[in-house]
Amino acid sequence: MSEVLNSYPQLLRGAWLTIQITLYAAAFALVLAMVFGLLGTARSRLLRAVNRVYVEFFRGIAALVLLYWFFYALPLLGLRFTPLAAAVLAIGLNYGAYGAEVVRGSVNAVPRAQWEAACAINFTPLQRLRRVLLPQAFALMLPPFGNLFIELMKATAGVSLVGIADLTFRAKQIQASTGQTAATFVVILVMYFVIAQALQVLVRLAERRSDRVLGRRLPTRPAPIAATTGEVVSP
Repeated sequence: MSEVLNSYPQLLRGAWLTIQITLYAAAFALVLAMVFGLLGTARSRLLRAVNRVYVEFFRGIAALVLLYWFFYALPLLGLRFTPLAAAVLAIGLNYGAYGAEVVRGSVNAVPRAQWEAACAINFTPLQRLRRVLLPQAFALMLPPFGNLFIELMKATAGVSLVGIADLTFRAKQIQASTGQTAATFVVILVMYFVIAQALQVLVRLAERRSDRVLGRRLPTRPAPIAATTGEVVSP
């Protein structure tokens, strides 16, 4: 175990690269999710069809297969990507498809009365979307987005297979040099858990901020009522 712990600079560099790939891929996936998710709520059948094609295609393909396709197959057709670009594209396209369904479902979950009220005060379609529908839908998106964010981070472990020196890649190097398989993978298990918890904290902070912006309040416990008199008893 001591030999593994002494290799912490390598593990920290790998963890930092894992975090970078997670953030880049998550940003790319978020853009795709918003664009294709909103297309899924459009009135036009053509736009909704574009949403379905993207979602069904990329949701039905494993991120690892996409990674191999971008890194190994497309260069044979003349399209070359760096390992980092291939990783971001593959993971982002895959999880963006899941995120698009979250966006579509959240926007559709906003009560229709909100949309009708925005129409009644002569908001343009863009104003209705930006000032009424999206703020409320965003609050609904955050919990499932938090789950996808963590799943995306865990999916980055596969990028080591194309030579990216992430946390898993560094762990394999340490395991090969020290021969301590169990100790090495226990350490990175803990490191992945810590990263996941940090991401979860960020999502929870975003949820609280969203609740404050929308003016939500936690439900308060009603005051007890006296059994005999029916009067409200002060807590």
